[in-house]
Formats: sequence, structure tokens, C-alpha cells
Amino acid sequence: MPRSQPRRNRLQTKFQADLAPSDADTLRRLKRELEVRSNADFLAEAVSLIRWAVSERRRGCVIVSESATGEKRVLVSPRLERVAMEQTVPNVEISWTKRQLESFSQLASGPPVAPTPALRDLMKQS
Repeated sequence: MPRSQPRRNRLQTKFQADLAPSDADTLRRLKRELEVRSNADFLAEAVSLIRWAVSERRRGCVIVSESATGEKRVLVSPRLERVAMEQTVPNVEISWTKRQLESFSQLASGPPVAPTPALRDLMKQS
């Protein structure tokens, strides 16, 4: 299909939802506030926002709202937490010398080495 055709002329998926009256009222109010004309456009905006939120949580980011006074509120959503990293992994950059890399390569590719007595003592303390 040529790129010059509008998005609406491309193959689309129909979506239908049964909403409680209060949710339908909320949808109408939000569409009016956001100046969104159609349910399809509103859904596209919502999908875009959720896609971003999922991406941020997968990266280990916390989604925060900060008021003008500095008060912070963290978005908590059980569904978003399902995709969140279990622990935030720090970004660490190590500058290795060529000799260190070669030594590490030999150690990592060799057979497993038994722990030293000093390491065993440290493990017992933990």
C-alpha cells in the first residue's frame, strides 16, 4: 500500500468494549478535555501511553508525578509491575586493560576452580 494514503485507509482492527455507565461518562469527559474526536483516536492515545509506561517499567524506571510544590507520587499498577524488572540493575562501566581482559578470558573459559578457604570462610559469614 502506498505510503501517501492516510492511516485510516490501511487495514485496521475493530475494537468494541462494554463499559459501565460511569466509565462511559469518564471516557466522554476525557475525550472532551483532551479534544479527541473519536473513540479510535482516544484508544490510539491510550495505547501509546501504556506502551511507553510498559517500556519504562521494563527498563526498571519508576513513573512519578511531581506537583508544582515538589510533592511526588509514584504510579502503582499491578499490571505494569508484571513487566517491571525485579531489581534495578546499575549501569556500570569498567575500563579493562588488555592484560586484564586476557586474564579474565582465561579464567572464564577454563575449568571451574574450587573456592579457596578464605572464600569459604566469607561465605559462612553471610
